[in-house]
Amino acid sequence: MITGIGALSPVGLDRETTWSALLAGQSGIAAISLFDASDFPARIAGEVSGFDPEQHFTPKDARKLDRYEQFAIVAAREAMADAGLDRESLDGDRTGVVIGTGLGGLETLQTVADTLRDKGPRRVNPFTIPKIIANLASGLVSIEFGARGPNLASVSACATGSHSIGDAARLIAMGDADAMIAGGAEATIHPICLASFAAMKALSTRNDEPERASRPFDVDRDGFVAAEGATVVILELLENAKARGARIYAEVAGYGQSADAHHITSPDPEGSGAMLAMRNALADAELTPADIQYINAHGTSTPFNDAIETKAIKGVFEARANDVWISSTKSCTGHLLGAAGAIEAAVLALAIHRNEVPPTANLENPDPECDLDYVPGKSRQKDIQAGLSNSFGFGGTNVCLVFKEV
Repeated sequence: MITGIGALSPVGLDRETTWSALLAGQSGIAAISLFDASDFPARIAGEVSGFDPEQHFTPKDARKLDRYEQFAIVAAREAMADAGLDRESLDGDRTGVVIGTGLGGLETLQTVADTLRDKGPRRVNPFTIPKIIANLASGLVSIEFGARGPNLASVSACATGSHSIGDAARLIAMGDADAMIAGGAEATIHPICLASFAAMKALSTRNDEPERASRPFDVDRDGFVAAEGATVVILELLENAKARGARIYAEVAGYGQSADAHHITSPDPEGSGAMLAMRNALADAELTPADIQYINAHGTSTPFNDAIETKAIKGVFEARANDVWISSTKSCTGHLLGAAGAIEAAVLALAIHRNEVPPTANLENPDPECDLDYVPGKSRQKDIQAGLSNSFGFGGTNVCLVFKEV
């Protein structure tokens, strides 16, 4: 059961601000301010604007943490508070952490490379490795809350956050923990990341209209918009959550995984891997396509992904494909990479709990190949008993999460 949610995103510094912005179709995409991007083909991104580390950490502690780790800790704190839990009330031996990242401490890596080149090895920061490696977000959160159960990090590109939540739910189901702190964090609005994605021709170059650049399923989409942030959820056994009177957002009912086994970056053009993940998740949840009212799509705003995901949804839902509401909140946030699956899972849980579906912003001229109901423009209200969230990553890794109301 999901009993707590914490979020830092390009549209808000907390869960409620983020949710309100997504319902309103408000964009968090703007000109890059974290570095000088004037020479870059893509000069826009979804930054966590207004984030001040010293509001959350002492200056000394902030210097020991990479930006992605700061995001993870702050989101975890909000999720714990939202669940009504703290270090004292937590059963540390039966609580674990799975918080993943796609690229880890990229900013730190660049800094230490510059220091090594310019000043030599004796000037390298002794906190370099803890600031770079991908599992330290999980490690730091476990230290903060005394969570001594399973502690690990998923690293599966854009499917990372979804893998983290699915793996955490499985650990509880297998009896390895009674509660898990799970999610994803990413801080890659950095020259290395933006230059590399630009070299792949993967990014939108709609630099003069940043708020309209991320446009999933639209015929004029020209690439994704890189973004940063973190989302963390608290998972608990149903009986434990009920015993302490916790609010339950949704049940993690199904977890499906697959691989395209096709190409390092391009999805299988037939959508077979995506279909397999969705079918596996539905089977795990003991549900059928007829039970699903809403899909939070991967919906990256790239030409290939959106058309292939549409094809995959049609393959799984068949005659019901046109009856299911689908939206891509990347239209507002951009693509949070390793944190994308986590924020989108949280959106699904909130949609089920609050019976409202965020829109797909900027969907003005639908692609003929993308002809399903993507909830364009405005949010909609609907009693949602069950929904699913898709995440597909480089390397052909696919995850589908199915949540249902409790």
